[in-house]
Amino acid sequence: MAEFMTKATQRPAGTQPAASRPGREAAPPAEPLPRRPVGGRAEYPAGTPDWHDAAVILEGARASFEPELRAAVASLPASMRRIARYHFGWEHADGTLATGHAGKAIRPALVLVAAAALGGTRARQASARAAAAVELVHNFTLLHDDVMDRDATRRHRPTAWTVFGDADAILAGDALQALALRLLAEDPHPASGAAAARLAACVVELCAGQQADTALERRAPTEVTLEEVLAMAEAKTGALLGCACAVGALYAGAAEEDVAALDAFGRQAGLAFQLIDDVIGIWGDPDRTGKPAGADLAVRKKSLPVVAALTSGTSAAAELAELYAKPYEEGEADRTVLAVERAGGRDWAQAQAADRMARALDELARAVPDPAAAGGLLALSEFVTRRTS
Repeated sequence: MAEFMTKATQRPAGTQPAASRPGREAAPPAEPLPRRPVGGRAEYPAGTPDWHDAAVILEGARASFEPELRAAVASLPASMRRIARYHFGWEHADGTLATGHAGKAIRPALVLVAAAALGGTRARQASARAAAAVELVHNFTLLHDDVMDRDATRRHRPTAWTVFGDADAILAGDALQALALRLLAEDPHPASGAAAARLAACVVELCAGQQADTALERRAPTEVTLEEVLAMAEAKTGALLGCACAVGALYAGAAEEDVAALDAFGRQAGLAFQLIDDVIGIWGDPDRTGKPAGADLAVRKKSLPVVAALTSGTSAAAELAELYAKPYEEGEADRTVLAVERAGGRDWAQAQAADRMARALDELARAVPDPAAAGGLLALSEFVTRRTS
């Protein structure tokens, strides 16, 4: 964060601070930050979270957008509503109430803190419906991805398709995407139309990224390049994080250049997120991730650390290519993990994640030069790159 503060105050000669650019109103003065009570739930005067505590931001974000999310899901036909409520962790498979893990809510939180960074508390409050729309799109992708990847576990319990079947899980995902666009279509906010167009374009990019992912999985291990996998990861993961930040900026009435800068910030942070996610997928603790250890390696997934290892030109890369060229055999997980690590896959992914975050902070400094105003975005970006699950 110290590096960001330095970069944020050193703008290139001849450029204007963001608040003084044409078409951009200065953000309201920073509001007093609340103290978090020891051992208790945080309080948010005037709806303002502690900008420097990611856990508090995420908790406050959920309190802001979840009523919109639950109301949208409640409008679904009963058959799809049941699947959606199960997927979100609100119900068990038999329809009884549950208090399960509904995910970290990073994407809707980005909408809210981006709006706050550029427009203050009122913009953040006005963007709650847009944040819910982004969360609906994210969960549409999860429902579909789980079917395509045949993932049996998500958020520490069986995935929706394993409980309700492929067709019903896919249809529920389709319904969530439609709900997202309906939320924005019905939102009277002047930015809702631009936000809907941006989110729809993002869905197309997400689908292209998923198609690229499945196509890469059909190719031989030695025929996949790092450039291809990085482009796929940006489309699958970076695009929605960038869209979330851009939507928040739109709801703050930000200038076009600042919307673009926040989109770029989110994309680069999203790539860092995916790199760390891939590292966790191989070396993470199953008790924390909710997924079996080495699951991605067992299905021969060409994640970023794996492809970095495969293209390293080392003897370990040759060993890994040999392992990946044949179906997984029981007991070879440790050998595969070691081959990825010896070929430099883990080190490359961690270094690349740090580089992508540096690029993200450069983009953020362009749109929000005041580190205090950018505090929420900084906290969330640090959170996603330092997580362990």
